[in-house]
Amino acid sequence: MRYEAPETMKSAVTLMAKEKGLAFVLAGGTDLLVKMKGGFLEPDLVVDIKRIKGVYDIKKSASGFTIGAAVPGVALAENAALVKAWPGVVEAANLIGSKQVQGRCTMVGNLCNASPAADSVPALIAANAKVVISGPKGKRTIPIEQVPVSPGRTSLKKGEIIESILLPKRPSNSGDAYLRFIPRTEMDIAVVSAGINLELDGKGVIKNARVALGAVAATVLLVPAAAKALIGSKLDDAALEKLAAACSAACKPIDDKRGTIEFRTKVAGVLARRAAQIAYKRAGGK
Repeated sequence: MRYEAPETMKSAVTLMAKEKGLAFVLAGGTDLLVKMKGGFLEPDLVVDIKRIKGVYDIKKSASGFTIGAAVPGVALAENAALVKAWPGVVEAANLIGSKQVQGRCTMVGNLCNASPAADSVPALIAANAKVVISGPKGKRTIPIEQVPVSPGRTSLKKGEIIESILLPKRPSNSGDAYLRFIPRTEMDIAVVSAGINLELDGKGVIKNARVALGAVAATVLLVPAAAKALIGSKLDDAALEKLAAACSAACKPIDDKRGTIEFRTKVAGVLARRAAQIAYKRAGGK
């Protein structure tokens, strides 16, 4: 195995693109190193991006936030402006692993691991976040939901590296939330999860919404029908019922030892209702 630690993203991309064997990016390493130690992966090349300028930065601008690829979960929680603007996203990211893991794990790594149960991904999709990708042909920006294509697989092409996540500017009268169900009280993988982002008008009526579900299909799902159920309402009982029904209808889960199809389908609607109520309150709704 070869280890490289380039100091520019261009160099990192070149290394990844030219490698004929298995090449992996190392940022936090909380997935990659565990898989290597367990014998599940034997990379020919590991490209450590932590020396690249900007990968640890959280930048606020007029258009929102740019979060570098190596920003750990603990740094997200310590950024007051980010927590205020996107509490649901930060809460979701802070559910990844233990306190020790939080010191290293990254949202980009959580995304690129391409698990349907990834905690940060539903919240990021609900937030309408995007990623900036550097590759041999230059940079491109795509929505978060276009990155995972199946369990363990992403849409990234050979040599491409996600260098940052873009979170849009938070509109006024808006709020987000993320909830998950796990068998234990902490440090477990989501059996079902839901991320919701709402924007209200001046009278408390929902005018925009995004709803995402995790662990109920091969990839995290964006559910337009669930968002449509909320728009035009003040989150009354009828809207919540329609939301839950739309979420359950969108589910394509599997049976396994952690949860049945019936259970996951039911709980998706329950979590979506609860997350919507939290997001609505955060947006200033009453």
